[in-house]
Amino acid sequence: MVFVYFLLAAAITVYAAIKLSTYADVMTEKSKMGGMLVGTVLLAGATSLPEVTTSISAVMIDNPDIAIGNMLGSNLFNIFILAMFDLYFRQKQLFNYASRDHLYTAGLGLLLTVTTLIALIVRVDMTFIGIGVDALLIAILYGIGIYYIGKQPKDPVAEQEVEEEVVVGKYEDITLKRAVFGFIIAAIVIMAAGTALSITGDQIAVVTGLGSSFVGSFLIAASTSLPEAVAVFMALKLRNVNLAFGSILGSNIFNMLIIAMSDVFYRNGSILADVSTSHLVSAVGITILSILVMYSVLRQNVTSKVRYVIPSLLVVVVYFVSSYLIFIG
Repeated sequence: MVFVYFLLAAAITVYAAIKLSTYADVMTEKSKMGGMLVGTVLLAGATSLPEVTTSISAVMIDNPDIAIGNMLGSNLFNIFILAMFDLYFRQKQLFNYASRDHLYTAGLGLLLTVTTLIALIVRVDMTFIGIGVDALLIAILYGIGIYYIGKQPKDPVAEQEVEEEVVVGKYEDITLKRAVFGFIIAAIVIMAAGTALSITGDQIAVVTGLGSSFVGSFLIAASTSLPEAVAVFMALKLRNVNLAFGSILGSNIFNMLIIAMSDVFYRNGSILADVSTSHLVSAVGITILSILVMYSVLRQNVTSKVRYVIPSLLVVVVYFVSSYLIFIG
Protein backbone atom coordinates (compact mmCIF):
# COMPACT_ATOMS: atom_id res chain seq x y z
CA MET A 1 0.00 0.00 0.00
CA VAL A 2 2.94 2.30 0.65
CA PHE A 3 3.77 2.26 -3.09
CA VAL A 4 0.21 3.40 -3.91
CA TYR A 5 0.52 6.36 -1.53
CA PHE A 6 3.93 7.19 -2.99
CA LEU A 7 2.57 7.18 -6.57
CA LEU A 8 -0.48 9.21 -5.52
CA ALA A 9 1.74 11.86 -3.94
CA ALA A 10 3.88 11.91 -7.09
CA ALA A 11 0.79 12.34 -9.30
CA ILE A 12 -0.47 15.26 -7.20
CA THR A 13 2.99 16.82 -7.45
CA VAL A 14 2.93 16.58 -11.25
CA TYR A 15 -0.52 18.17 -11.52
CA ALA A 16 0.42 21.04 -9.23
CA ALA A 17 3.65 21.57 -11.17
CA ILE A 18 1.71 21.96 -14.43
CA LYS A 19 -0.36 24.70 -12.79
CA LEU A 20 2.77 26.34 -11.37
CA SER A 21 4.43 26.47 -14.78
CA THR A 22 1.36 27.93 -16.47
CA TYR A 23 0.88 30.62 -13.83
CA ALA A 24 4.61 31.45 -13.97
CA ASP A 25 4.32 31.98 -17.73
CA VAL A 26 1.34 34.28 -17.16
CA MET A 27 3.42 36.27 -14.66
CA THR A 28 6.23 36.51 -17.23
CA GLU A 29 3.83 37.87 -19.85
CA LYS A 30 1.76 40.22 -17.69
CA SER A 31 4.34 41.61 -15.26
CA LYS A 32 7.65 43.43 -15.63
CA MET A 33 9.57 40.30 -14.61
CA GLY A 34 11.26 38.40 -17.44
CA GLY A 35 11.34 34.66 -17.99
CA MET A 36 14.78 34.25 -16.47
CA LEU A 37 13.85 36.13 -13.26
CA VAL A 38 10.54 34.32 -12.80
CA GLY A 39 12.20 30.98 -13.54
CA THR A 40 15.29 31.47 -11.35
CA VAL A 41 13.49 32.93 -8.34
CA LEU A 42 9.76 32.16 -8.23
CA LEU A 43 9.35 28.97 -10.23
CA ALA A 44 12.63 27.48 -8.98
CA GLY A 45 11.72 28.18 -5.36
CA ALA A 46 8.21 26.80 -5.73
CA THR A 47 9.24 23.62 -7.56
CA SER A 48 11.88 23.03 -4.86
CA LEU A 49 9.26 22.97 -2.10
CA PRO A 50 9.00 19.14 -2.22
CA GLU A 51 12.74 19.00 -1.52
CA VAL A 52 12.26 21.35 1.46
CA THR A 53 9.50 19.33 3.09
CA THR A 54 11.06 15.98 2.15
CA SER A 55 14.49 16.77 3.58
CA ILE A 56 13.25 18.41 6.76
CA SER A 57 10.74 15.57 7.31
CA ALA A 58 13.55 13.03 6.78
CA VAL A 59 15.68 14.74 9.43
CA MET A 60 12.74 14.82 11.84
CA ILE A 61 12.31 11.04 11.47
CA ASP A 62 16.09 10.66 12.01
CA ASN A 63 17.03 9.67 8.47
CA PRO A 64 19.68 12.22 7.36
CA ASP A 65 20.74 10.06 4.39
CA ILE A 66 17.36 10.57 2.74
CA ALA A 67 17.61 14.31 3.44
CA ILE A 68 21.04 14.78 1.83
CA GLY A 69 20.47 12.12 -0.83
CA ASN A 70 17.28 13.88 -1.86
CA MET A 71 19.09 17.21 -2.28
CA LEU A 72 22.08 15.94 -4.23
CA GLY A 73 20.05 13.39 -6.17
CA SER A 74 17.53 16.07 -7.17
CA ASN A 75 20.30 18.31 -8.51
CA LEU A 76 21.74 15.41 -10.46
CA PHE A 77 18.31 14.56 -11.84
CA ASN A 78 17.51 18.20 -12.67
CA ILE A 79 20.49 18.54 -15.00
CA PHE A 80 19.61 15.16 -16.48
CA ILE A 81 16.12 16.58 -17.18
CA LEU A 82 17.63 19.56 -18.97
CA ALA A 83 19.81 17.30 -21.13
CA MET A 84 16.93 14.97 -22.01
CA PHE A 85 14.70 17.85 -23.12
CA ASP A 86 17.58 19.31 -25.07
CA LEU A 87 17.94 16.00 -26.91
CA TYR A 88 14.16 15.76 -27.40
CA PHE A 89 14.00 19.30 -28.84
CA ARG A 90 17.40 18.92 -30.51
CA GLN A 91 16.23 20.47 -33.79
CA LYS A 92 15.65 23.74 -31.94
CA GLN A 93 19.05 23.62 -30.15
CA LEU A 94 17.79 25.09 -26.88
CA PHE A 95 21.19 26.03 -25.47
CA ASN A 96 21.69 28.42 -28.40
CA TYR A 97 18.69 30.43 -27.16
CA ALA A 98 19.56 30.44 -23.44
CA SER A 99 20.73 33.73 -21.97
CA ARG A 100 24.36 33.80 -20.88
CA ASP A 101 23.11 35.25 -17.61
CA HIS A 102 22.43 31.62 -16.66
CA LEU A 103 26.20 31.19 -16.34
CA TYR A 104 26.06 33.12 -13.06
CA THR A 105 23.43 30.76 -11.64
CA ALA A 106 25.21 27.65 -12.93
CA GLY A 107 28.53 28.95 -11.57
CA LEU A 108 27.03 29.52 -8.12
CA GLY A 109 25.57 26.01 -8.21
CA LEU A 110 29.00 24.62 -9.07
CA LEU A 111 30.63 26.53 -6.18
CA LEU A 112 28.04 25.27 -3.67
CA THR A 113 28.41 21.71 -4.94
CA VAL A 114 32.21 21.76 -4.64
CA THR A 115 31.85 23.16 -1.10
CA THR A 116 29.51 20.29 -0.23
CA LEU A 117 31.89 17.79 -1.85
CA ILE A 118 34.78 19.06 0.29
CA ALA A 119 32.58 18.89 3.41
CA LEU A 120 31.69 15.26 2.65
CA ILE A 121 35.40 14.43 2.29
CA VAL A 122 36.81 16.38 5.26
CA ARG A 123 33.92 15.58 7.65
CA VAL A 124 34.29 18.51 10.04
CA ASP A 125 31.82 17.72 12.83
CA MET A 126 31.76 21.24 14.29
CA THR A 127 28.67 23.31 14.97
CA PHE A 128 27.89 26.95 15.62
CA ILE A 129 24.58 27.82 17.33
CA GLY A 130 23.60 24.21 16.71
CA ILE A 131 24.26 24.26 12.95
CA GLY A 132 27.20 22.59 11.19
CA VAL A 133 29.88 25.09 10.15
CA ASP A 134 29.92 23.54 6.66
CA ALA A 135 26.17 24.08 6.29
CA LEU A 136 26.59 27.66 7.51
CA LEU A 137 29.31 28.22 4.92
CA ILE A 138 26.98 26.94 2.18
CA ALA A 139 24.24 29.32 3.35
CA ILE A 140 26.67 32.29 3.43
CA LEU A 141 28.02 31.51 -0.06
CA TYR A 142 24.43 31.20 -1.32
CA GLY A 143 23.55 34.64 0.06
CA ILE A 144 26.68 36.27 -1.39
CA GLY A 145 26.13 34.55 -4.74
CA ILE A 146 22.49 35.66 -5.01
CA TYR A 147 23.50 39.23 -4.15
CA TYR A 148 26.27 39.15 -6.78
CA ILE A 149 23.93 37.74 -9.46
CA GLY A 150 21.41 40.48 -8.72
CA LYS A 151 24.05 43.14 -9.31
CA GLN A 152 25.13 41.83 -12.72
CA PRO A 153 24.06 43.68 -15.90
CA LYS A 154 21.43 41.78 -17.84
CA ASP A 155 22.07 40.11 -21.17
CA PRO A 156 20.28 42.19 -23.86
CA VAL A 157 19.04 38.95 -25.45
CA ALA A 158 17.96 37.42 -22.14
CA GLU A 159 14.37 37.06 -23.25
CA GLN A 160 15.04 35.67 -26.72
CA GLU A 161 12.79 32.68 -27.36
CA VAL A 162 13.07 29.62 -29.54
CA GLU A 163 10.51 31.03 -31.95
CA GLU A 164 10.65 34.55 -33.27
CA GLU A 165 6.93 35.14 -33.37
CA VAL A 166 5.20 36.42 -30.26
CA VAL A 167 1.99 34.84 -29.14
CA VAL A 168 -0.35 37.72 -28.33
CA GLY A 169 -3.22 37.38 -25.89
CA LYS A 170 -2.17 33.91 -24.86
CA TYR A 171 -3.74 34.30 -21.41
CA GLU A 172 -6.55 36.79 -21.94
CA ASP A 173 -8.77 34.89 -19.49
CA ILE A 174 -6.17 34.79 -16.67
CA THR A 175 -5.44 38.02 -14.80
CA LEU A 176 -2.11 38.67 -13.08
CA LYS A 177 -3.84 38.64 -9.68
CA ARG A 178 -5.41 35.26 -10.40
CA ALA A 179 -2.05 33.92 -11.62
CA VAL A 180 -0.31 34.99 -8.39
CA PHE A 181 -3.06 33.45 -6.23
CA GLY A 182 -3.05 30.22 -8.27
CA PHE A 183 0.73 30.06 -8.08
CA ILE A 184 0.63 30.26 -4.26
CA ILE A 185 -2.08 27.56 -3.97
CA ALA A 186 -0.17 25.21 -6.30
CA ALA A 187 3.01 25.79 -4.28
CA ILE A 188 1.22 24.83 -1.03
CA VAL A 189 -0.12 21.64 -2.64
CA ILE A 190 3.38 20.73 -3.82
CA MET A 191 4.77 21.29 -0.32
CA ALA A 192 2.19 18.91 1.20
CA ALA A 193 2.86 16.27 -1.46
CA GLY A 194 6.61 16.54 -0.74
CA THR A 195 6.03 15.62 2.90
CA ALA A 196 4.06 12.55 1.81
CA LEU A 197 6.87 11.55 -0.56
CA SER A 198 9.40 11.71 2.29
CA ILE A 199 7.39 9.57 4.70
CA THR A 200 6.43 6.93 2.13
CA GLY A 201 9.98 6.92 0.72
CA ASP A 202 11.38 6.14 4.16
CA GLN A 203 8.93 3.23 4.45
CA ILE A 204 9.92 1.98 0.96
CA ALA A 205 13.59 1.99 2.02
CA VAL A 206 12.69 -0.28 4.94
CA VAL A 207 10.36 -2.58 2.98
CA THR A 208 12.65 -3.08 -0.02
CA GLY A 209 15.97 -3.07 1.84
CA LEU A 210 17.49 -0.83 -0.86
CA GLY A 211 18.93 1.53 1.75
CA SER A 212 18.20 5.16 2.54
CA SER A 213 21.10 6.55 0.49
CA PHE A 214 19.91 4.97 -2.76
CA VAL A 215 16.21 5.61 -2.11
CA GLY A 216 16.94 9.24 -1.22
CA SER A 217 19.38 9.83 -4.09
CA PHE A 218 17.34 8.11 -6.79
CA LEU A 219 13.70 7.28 -6.03
CA ILE A 220 12.74 10.24 -3.83
CA ALA A 221 15.06 12.63 -5.67
CA ALA A 222 13.44 11.77 -9.01
CA SER A 223 9.97 12.09 -7.49
CA THR A 224 10.58 15.45 -5.82
CA SER A 225 12.13 16.65 -9.10
CA LEU A 226 8.89 15.93 -10.97
CA PRO A 227 7.78 19.59 -10.57
CA GLU A 228 10.99 20.73 -12.25
CA ALA A 229 10.55 18.20 -15.06
CA VAL A 230 6.95 19.22 -15.71
CA ALA A 231 7.72 22.93 -15.32
CA VAL A 232 10.58 22.72 -17.83
CA PHE A 233 8.49 20.77 -20.34
CA MET A 234 5.60 23.23 -20.06
CA ALA A 235 7.93 26.22 -20.32
CA LEU A 236 9.52 24.82 -23.45
CA LYS A 237 6.12 24.02 -24.95
CA LEU A 238 5.23 27.64 -24.23
CA ARG A 239 8.46 28.67 -26.02
CA ASN A 240 9.91 30.24 -22.88
CA VAL A 241 13.48 28.88 -22.91
CA ASN A 242 14.84 31.16 -20.19
CA LEU A 243 11.96 30.27 -17.86
CA ALA A 244 12.91 26.60 -18.32
CA PHE A 245 16.63 27.10 -17.77
CA GLY A 246 16.03 29.45 -14.85
CA SER A 247 13.75 26.91 -13.18
CA ILE A 248 16.34 24.11 -13.32
CA LEU A 249 19.46 26.11 -12.42
CA GLY A 250 17.61 28.17 -9.81
CA SER A 251 16.23 25.00 -8.21
CA ASN A 252 19.73 23.55 -8.01
CA ILE A 253 21.17 26.46 -6.05
CA PHE A 254 18.08 26.61 -3.82
CA ASN A 255 18.42 22.89 -3.12
CA MET A 256 21.94 23.46 -1.79
CA LEU A 257 20.52 26.02 0.64
CA ILE A 258 18.07 23.35 1.85
CA ILE A 259 21.08 21.38 3.13
CA ALA A 260 21.70 24.23 5.56
CA MET A 261 17.98 24.33 6.42
CA SER A 262 18.04 20.60 7.16
CA ASP A 263 21.03 21.01 9.46
CA VAL A 264 18.99 23.42 11.59
CA PHE A 265 16.67 20.53 12.50
CA TYR A 266 19.48 17.97 12.89
CA ARG A 267 20.42 17.60 16.55
CA ASN A 268 23.40 15.22 16.35
CA GLY A 269 26.09 17.58 15.12
CA SER A 270 26.87 18.41 11.49
CA ILE A 271 24.54 16.59 9.12
CA LEU A 272 27.15 16.40 6.33
CA ALA A 273 29.61 14.74 8.73
CA ASP A 274 27.16 11.95 9.61
CA VAL A 275 25.79 10.81 6.24
CA SER A 276 26.94 7.95 4.00
CA THR A 277 30.07 8.33 1.86
CA SER A 278 27.99 7.25 -1.16
CA HIS A 279 26.80 10.86 -1.43
CA LEU A 280 30.28 11.71 -2.70
CA VAL A 281 29.30 10.05 -5.99
CA SER A 282 26.33 12.39 -6.37
CA ALA A 283 28.44 15.45 -5.54
CA VAL A 284 31.11 14.50 -8.07
CA GLY A 285 28.44 13.78 -10.68
CA ILE A 286 26.76 17.17 -10.15
CA THR A 287 30.16 18.89 -10.46
CA ILE A 288 30.79 17.25 -13.84
CA LEU A 289 27.26 17.95 -15.11
CA SER A 290 27.40 21.60 -14.00
CA ILE A 291 30.61 22.10 -15.97
CA LEU A 292 28.98 20.54 -19.05
CA VAL A 293 25.94 22.85 -18.74
CA MET A 294 28.15 25.93 -18.37
CA TYR A 295 30.13 24.88 -21.42
CA SER A 296 26.93 24.38 -23.43
CA VAL A 297 25.59 27.84 -22.51
CA LEU A 298 28.94 29.52 -23.11
CA ARG A 299 29.73 28.01 -26.52
CA GLN A 300 26.34 28.72 -28.23
CA ASN A 301 25.70 29.01 -31.99
CA VAL A 302 27.07 25.56 -32.80
CA THR A 303 26.20 24.75 -36.40
CA SER A 304 27.02 21.04 -36.40
CA LYS A 305 24.09 19.01 -35.03
CA VAL A 306 26.43 16.19 -34.00
CA ARG A 307 28.75 18.49 -32.05
CA TYR A 308 25.76 20.23 -30.50
CA VAL A 309 24.29 17.11 -28.82
CA ILE A 310 27.60 15.76 -27.41
CA PRO A 311 27.42 17.63 -24.04
CA SER A 312 23.81 16.52 -23.44
CA LEU A 313 24.70 12.93 -24.32
CA LEU A 314 27.60 13.08 -21.84
CA VAL A 315 25.21 14.36 -19.17
CA VAL A 316 22.94 11.34 -19.70
CA VAL A 317 25.90 8.93 -19.50
CA VAL A 318 27.29 10.52 -16.31
CA TYR A 319 23.84 10.46 -14.70
CA PHE A 320 23.34 6.73 -15.25
CA VAL A 321 26.90 5.88 -14.21
CA SER A 322 26.44 7.89 -11.01
CA SER A 323 23.10 6.22 -10.27
CA TYR A 324 24.63 2.77 -10.75
CA LEU A 325 27.58 3.57 -8.46
CA ILE A 326 25.19 4.81 -5.76
CA PHE A 327 23.09 1.65 -6.15
CA ILE A 328 26.06 -0.70 -5.66
CA GLY A 329 27.09 1.08 -2.53
